[in-house]
Amino acid sequence: MTIFAQRLDLGGAGPRVAVKDTIDIAGIPTRAGSRALADAPPASTHAEVVERVLAAGCRIVGKTNLHELAFGVTGLNDWTGTAPNPLFPGRVPGGSSSGSAAVVAAGEADFALGTDTGGSIRIPAACCGVFGMKPTFGRVSRAGVAPAQTTLDCVGPFAATMPWLVRAMAVIDPRFAPVSLPAPRIGLVTVEARPEIAAAVERAVAAAGLAAHSTTLPGLSAAFEAGLTVINAETFAAFGHLLARSPGEPEMIGPDVAGRLRAGAGTSLTALAAAEAVRAAFRAEVDARLDEADVLVLPTLPDLPPTLAEARGDRSAVFLTTLVRPFNLSGHPALSLPLPLGPGRVAALQVIGRRGGDETVLAVGERIAECLCPPARDLCL
Repeated sequence: MTIFAQRLDLGGAGPRVAVKDTIDIAGIPTRAGSRALADAPPASTHAEVVERVLAAGCRIVGKTNLHELAFGVTGLNDWTGTAPNPLFPGRVPGGSSSGSAAVVAAGEADFALGTDTGGSIRIPAACCGVFGMKPTFGRVSRAGVAPAQTTLDCVGPFAATMPWLVRAMAVIDPRFAPVSLPAPRIGLVTVEARPEIAAAVERAVAAAGLAAHSTTLPGLSAAFEAGLTVINAETFAAFGHLLARSPGEPEMIGPDVAGRLRAGAGTSLTALAAAEAVRAAFRAEVDARLDEADVLVLPTLPDLPPTLAEARGDRSAVFLTTLVRPFNLSGHPALSLPLPLGPGRVAALQVIGRRGGDETVLAVGERIAECLCPPARDLCL
């Protein structure tokens, strides 16, 4: 098992940064964790976000492993090997940005870059007990990031602490300027989740001394389904050609990802139009709730992350995305921060903010993280 797709030593003497292998680094092939891209040529230029990292004097220490083609939520990858979960080794690292979460959990990078199309930053952050941020859609440049065309995907950072996460956002987003919120208003979203996780979220908000009121998002389930429709269609459009092979040639894509790509091929224009209608309605619904609160808070995952054995069994892992995928569809910024549940058990809290209000999301996250005692990483063994 490996965290890195390739180790590097590139840039200045500043913070150590790892980069998901869907983000171009000049002179290095971008293989997206797939055998089908094993012979990809080296990238000719850096992705714009990599240029920003290097301009800030950071040192890129490697490209990180991932769930193949960034199209899966467990992080399991039989071609590259599955990135280990450093703090919770019996459980999946989460996907798709598994290596980027694992590398900061292992202390091998100060922050890491991942991408999030349907929870692919927040899920591995939750599974590995670290912090992960999906910015507002379009806020961080995706130039030089695969897939090239998307209405869902965002580049964002992972870090082992909130101060490092804030520092990372300042590096990759030229408009980012930290803010202070003395008394943020919290909308505590009622969702279907494991009772101990829901209780841990409520305790964390209360411990931070934040004024909270209960609220609901009735469109959450429909947004989850619509998000699946859109990601399936857009990922097939980006990578479906990799399924082609001559008679007798072996499959170049792992069976789990190949199956989802083929399913995406059947997405109709009618289904996409319906999904877009749901997108508009859910975005308006979230905006309305955020007229009554500075942020919304809910669990990142509805249940404990599956074990490696469970993920390799018949149990579907799509349930991991029920509370995260809707906010890719709507485009709102979303932060995941770890919550202590006890030895060997990890949960996470999610903070959702207004579109463009990434600074507010991180300010609330810092406030909550300061009050979590003991930290989740002290309870992992």
